Amino acid sequence: MRMLTPLRPDPEAPLARANPVAKLAAAAILMLALFLSLDLLTPALVLVVLLLAIPATGIGPSALLSRTWPLLLAALALAVFNALFSANSGGVVIVDAGPILLRSDAVVGGLAVGLRVLGIALAGVLAVLATDPTDLADSLQQQLRLSPRLAVGALAAVRLMPTIAQEWQILRLARRARGVSAGRSPVAAVRIAAGQLLSLLVSAIRRATRLATAMEARGFGARTCRTIAREQRMRRDDWLLIVAAAAVAIVAVGIGLVLGSWRFLFGAG
Repeated sequence: MRMLTPLRPDPEAPLARANPVAKLAAAAILMLALFLSLDLLTPALVLVVLLLAIPATGIGPSALLSRTWPLLLAALALAVFNALFSANSGGVVIVDAGPILLRSDAVVGGLAVGLRVLGIALAGVLAVLATDPTDLADSLQQQLRLSPRLAVGALAAVRLMPTIAQEWQILRLARRARGVSAGRSPVAAVRIAAGQLLSLLVSAIRRATRLATAMEARGFGARTCRTIAREQRMRRDDWLLIVAAAAVAIVAVGIGLVLGSWRFLFGAG
């Protein structure tokens, strides 16, 4: 449950200082370009740019990896699955071992899917992790004109993540103190984890109900306009960030078009 504990990026980092809505817009542009591209080159180029942008977030690579390793596993699993069960039977035979037949086109297609998923996930992760939750809630209200109920509710949910992680640890230690252990049985481990998740879900629902009642009592559900303590503005650097993301997407797709490798999601590229 360490992944639920928020990171504290360097506030002086370039992306950490950017407007939250600008970061979300830049991530959305890159996600759209990756979603619409089926080739291998486009996600590879965008992923290189995202990796180069990690130091600008103010988050160390090791800390980022500790939170995003499930995304790497998911992208790898999707790549392997698509390579093994792809309907594309063209290209050179790479592996021919009984029922397993891998051809070059299937491997390239699997890698393209894995890189697309990894690029889409990483773009969103960098935008969210480099953003203070309070700044995000303020910016959603000021720049996107979202309802204060929605923005403040999302902020409260993010603030509760460390508490949920702590409760998971307490539940695990309490079960261990009572002698509940899976031993070497994976089935028992899954059963115990399911029980802990159910207990955590019940506790989270109760806590959310109490929090919602407390927020209503303090006027967070009022329909009248609420004041915002910290003003969020779209500065020149924020617009440049959006333009840079659009330029990366256009250049990546353009290179694929020039080389003849780009493929559109809804038709032939």
